[in-house]
Amino acid sequence: MTLHVNLKVMIYDHDFYGLHAINSYLAWDRRTRVVALAQSAKEMFDWLERRAEAEWPDTVIVDTEDIQTPEDLKTLIHRIHQRIKDAKVVILEHLPRADFALAALEGGAVGYLLRNDVGLQIASTIAWLQNVDFAVSSGVEKTIKAKADKRLTTALVLPQQRPYPELTDRIRQAIQLCVVEGMSADLAADEMGVSPHTIRSYIKEGYRIMEASDHNEYPAEMSAQERAFMRFTALDDSTTHQFLAPDESAPTED
Repeated sequence: MTLHVNLKVMIYDHDFYGLHAINSYLAWDRRTRVVALAQSAKEMFDWLERRAEAEWPDTVIVDTEDIQTPEDLKTLIHRIHQRIKDAKVVILEHLPRADFALAALEGGAVGYLLRNDVGLQIASTIAWLQNVDFAVSSGVEKTIKAKADKRLTTALVLPQQRPYPELTDRIRQAIQLCVVEGMSADLAADEMGVSPHTIRSYIKEGYRIMEASDHNEYPAEMSAQERAFMRFTALDDSTTHQFLAPDESAPTED
């Protein structure tokens, strides 16, 4: 897990709830600091125009809902890079499209990812992408592999969420409510239909399981809840691999 980074992030997402959910997940993680929210490309560039260069983001997350064509996506990425030369542009997509994936690569983005593949791991994903030329998520790989352009063959596939097989469904739910969503034990107990004492027991056991599987060192001032959030939303680096399009030179059946 990449821990020692401090990344400024801009989020461009037309959807109000998506925008603020991503903001919330990034805010929990000290590696990422959201500096701007935009619901349109105009808002994004207007914000950059009003701010000093020192305030500009290192990473720009771009939703594709309002982008009509692959060429439009490529143009938008180029515009971002004209303004912020070294920005890491991450494309978040609802459904995978091979032509949009290629446009993201050609435009100079570092990732073309499905929102549902990234999930809670958005901060870990952004940190991981800092040292990657281009990556796609597993859902993109599965859907477009058969028709992928050969230029995509060098892409890496985003690692999966760290599994923690010992976490039961109930412990996971308690961690989701208390650690990720920030609920109190009383509120989580009401949601799950158990006592606050049971919730605290779930959380304590979840912390123990995740800590036993994690060998990273965290800052002394980081709270147990922060450490739990980072562990719960970590990536399993062992699951990454290179995207390989089918070999068109392979013999075909008669």
